[in-house]
Amino acid sequence: MKKILLSTVALSTLFFASCSSDDDNNDNPSTGIEVPATYKFTREGSSTVSFGGQTTRIAMAEEIISKLKDNSYTEAQLDGMFAHEEGGNDFSDADLNASSKNVRSKTAASFDFFSNNQSDATAIKEMFDMWIAKQVDDVFPNWNELAAAGSAGQIADGTSTRYVNANGLEFNQLFGKSLIGALMADQALNNYLSDGVLDAGTNVEENNNGTVAEGKTYTTMEHKWDEAYGYVYGASQNPETPNATIGDDDSFLNKYIGKVNADEDFAGIADEIYNAFKKGRAAIVAKEYGVRDEQVSIIREAISKVIAVRAVNYLQAGKDAVEGNEMGTAFHDLSEGYGFIYSLQFTRKSGTGQPYFTKGEVDTMISKLMAGTNGLWDVTPATLDELSNEIAAKFNFTVDQAK
Repeated sequence: MKKILLSTVALSTLFFASCSSDDDNNDNPSTGIEVPATYKFTREGSSTVSFGGQTTRIAMAEEIISKLKDNSYTEAQLDGMFAHEEGGNDFSDADLNASSKNVRSKTAASFDFFSNNQSDATAIKEMFDMWIAKQVDDVFPNWNELAAAGSAGQIADGTSTRYVNANGLEFNQLFGKSLIGALMADQALNNYLSDGVLDAGTNVEENNNGTVAEGKTYTTMEHKWDEAYGYVYGASQNPETPNATIGDDDSFLNKYIGKVNADEDFAGIADEIYNAFKKGRAAIVAKEYGVRDEQVSIIREAISKVIAVRAVNYLQAGKDAVEGNEMGTAFHDLSEGYGFIYSLQFTRKSGTGQPYFTKGEVDTMISKLMAGTNGLWDVTPATLDELSNEIAAKFNFTVDQAK
């Protein structure tokens, strides 16, 4: 890699011109990298940015979590949405039905974590399948019944109604928050930003030579980076300046980066992520792979922290509700917390090939959360504090900051 970098220094200025010159750029003279003000990159007048597959999967995931709250749906229909096949009449959007993409195949499917770990990949996919089945088999039949310890049904949460299983789990929340880790974070942090994907095959040579993928305007390395970007900003309604609407564009990573950024203890994390995506992409254009990899580390750490902060936030919100005997609110918050805890196994500790919490550690935390005879009906504030402190300690923030 060092030889490649040395041999291409003289060429770097030739290619970073493909960053848009229409924006006010933030030049970095120490590296010769021209970082655009927005995520806009062109080659010979045409955009080189493409992440349509990510936009499609986000839209599919949105409809899945919506229909998990529709008790007219069957397990077969929900399974069809999750494991969609091209041409299947699974979604309300004809474009989604025509797509060859689906959510299930990319769940727990990263190169770094699962290419040599099919047993865990299969177990995780089957967990999502099970949550769908339990929503249909346990919750839907009791839609109009009042929930009680050991009995599924509906329970009030202020002016809202929550639908939970016998252990107080709200599966649509659990499913959606777990996808944040198993799909969005895993694909971004552990797949598309992986050396094994960015530098696969002849990607470095082709990027050095400006050789684009067949029939495309981008090099393969550029495209892989864009696909990681798409799992954060792929649903943005403001693609020129997506950070302006961070938190409002989808129900997944985008939403919760916005929520964490709005907390004064973590203010600026949205800019940190967005700027690293821009600078890393610009570094690819300039063939500065060391700078690219520095941005990968920043993105991995920041997105991992977002997941951890929200896990603690929901555990503490659930604790407050338990102490106030507001069980509908508690079940809602703790089901979201469960999903964020589940997502911790897909985080990435920079400089390592490991998550902040292993699958085994996550399974142990979930076992503690659900340890009572009736699951969340029996959870104690002490347990919620224990889990909160365990998570916060790994990320060097405090429970009070996250709360």
